[in-house]
Amino acid sequence: MASSMSLKLACIAVLCLVVGAPQAQGAITCGQVVSDLTPCIAYIRSNGAGGSVPAPCCNGIRSLNNAARTTPDRQSACNCIKGLTAGIAGINFGLTNRLPGMCGVNIPYKFSTTLDCKRFRMTQHVL
Repeated sequence: MASSMSLKLACIAVLCLVVGAPQAQGAITCGQVVSDLTPCIAYIRSNGAGGSVPAPCCNGIRSLNNAARTTPDRQSACNCIKGLTAGIAGINFGLTNRLPGMCGVNIPYKFSTTLDCKRFRMTQHVL
């Protein structure tokens, strides 16, 4: 059961893709990131089996993107995703980085464990 929960958190973190405590003092919390991205877990776990991204997953990605309106919010969301994914081996960043586009959300970068979240500014979207 604990292993299943760890895997779920890992999948959430992959999306999106944003540290237990945000480093930038944004209004977005890791709890919000997890909540918005939880509907994407099954899709990520199955490596995209079944074709299209489930609507609740896309809704969560759009919700997080819309909530990240300030530089601190974008940096907080990024740090949360990055922190959650840092210690997890085997994450399919290729699929994870395609999800926003598959949901109609454009982001100008690719998530990885080495991404510098400090570079995100108000003109860039997190997801």
